[in-house]
Amino acid sequence: MTLSDTIAGLLGLNANDPLQFFLAAIIASAIVGTFMLVNVAIAGPWAKRKITAAFTDRIAVNRIGPFGLMVIVADAVRLLSKELIVPEEVDRPAWDLAPLVIAGSALFGFAVIPMGNGIQVADPEAGLAYVFAVASLASLGLVMAGYASNNKYSMLGGLRAVAQNLAYEIPLVLTGVSVVIFAGTLQMSEIVAAQTGTLATIAGIPIPSWYAFVNPFAFVLFLVANLAEVGRNPFDTPEAPTEIVAGYQTEYSSVYFVLMYLGEFIHIFLGGAIIATIFLGGPAGPVLPGIVWFLIKIWAVFLFTQWARSALPRVRIDQLIEIGWKGMLVLSFANLILTAIIVGVVV
Repeated sequence: MTLSDTIAGLLGLNANDPLQFFLAAIIASAIVGTFMLVNVAIAGPWAKRKITAAFTDRIAVNRIGPFGLMVIVADAVRLLSKELIVPEEVDRPAWDLAPLVIAGSALFGFAVIPMGNGIQVADPEAGLAYVFAVASLASLGLVMAGYASNNKYSMLGGLRAVAQNLAYEIPLVLTGVSVVIFAGTLQMSEIVAAQTGTLATIAGIPIPSWYAFVNPFAFVLFLVANLAEVGRNPFDTPEAPTEIVAGYQTEYSSVYFVLMYLGEFIHIFLGGAIIATIFLGGPAGPVLPGIVWFLIKIWAVFLFTQWARSALPRVRIDQLIEIGWKGMLVLSFANLILTAIIVGVVV
């Protein structure tokens, strides 16, 4: 049962009535969206600073509220109170829509993510295909922002984003397809269910049958491709500050910049949610409730992205494209063929 069904039952709505069920789905979406935005609000202004400071041996925010947590409120007030500056000769409709497309495309993806204990807005049969499709819409937002800003640095950032996403989305999807071959379904809840049980027992410790253990090669490929998709080092070339100021987001300020910033972190958490779902058993885990395990897993992926941001140098755009087309693409096809052979032999 999905969260939409649960809410429909609690409110006495008829799940067979399209309008009433749509209302229940809107409420469920608002709950899940708010839950993820709270995580992003903690991650962006506060956790990012704390983690980066720990990696680089510095002192992070510690003066505003306990442990510096009130910096979240301070940053929100500071950014939202700034003047919204609209440069001359921008393509206004595209310039206005780009931040919404970037942030919204990631939020839509959480609709099919099973977070445990019935916390899932919808569970379509093509759930994995849906989440890849809506996440890829962010590329459109980046191109819109780069083109519409009437700024050469923004335009370069948008072009880099297109080149990067083309190079790494194909390996990302192909690696996801290898999981589909194992699970035999695109439905997210069924992919999670296929990872229940124990793969082996080592020194008395049971190893869960998560696909990260079943196919660690695919897991590593997906992690690397995800870094490129969310624009984290060494693949942050679309917004490289030392080369193109801030790339596609150079001309954005105030609430529009907040939406850009939120979109970046929402995509990081969406990437973590996909990884947790198709490789780490979703909300599965001992003792603790499913939603707690889900949060632990997506925050672990976030920690990995922040480690990469602090530890790995940025590659040049030509190196990035070469890694994607000549390295990741070949390896992802090899993984797909190997997975198909293994499953075919076992079956």
